[in-house]
Amino acid sequence: MCEEEINLDIVKIIGIGLIALLIIVILKQYKPEFAVYVSLIAGVLIFFMVLDKLSGIISILTTLANKTNINSQYIQILLKITGIAILTEFAVSICKDSGEAAIASKIDLGGKVVIISISIPIIVALLEVIIKIL
Repeated sequence: MCEEEINLDIVKIIGIGLIALLIIVILKQYKPEFAVYVSLIAGVLIFFMVLDKLSGIISILTTLANKTNINSQYIQILLKITGIAILTEFAVSICKDSGEAAIASKIDLGGKVVIISISIPIIVALLEVIIKIL
């Protein structure tokens, strides 16, 4: 993936965001109920554009992990945590944009609890290393 391609992608993402913002500002004056839909569509478009880049990052990290003999289970856990964090933030942002801060905070809490529960094997491994050092 070349630098020019990455720069072009960010221009596309910013363009979609700014166009959506302009449409939302106009819609809020005349049909505010449709503004949420435009925000949701723009968010999904941007999410899928970014998701494409994440698959490349995942393959690079997996290759590096294999070369360094890092336990692949830990890499999988880190990737799951990253995915959960991204999805949680996406859902929280949609809820906040829709004026549902209470639901957003519950989704945020749920994401954090799931991340902590998934990360337990890494925490245990770190504690075992610390105990061996002491």
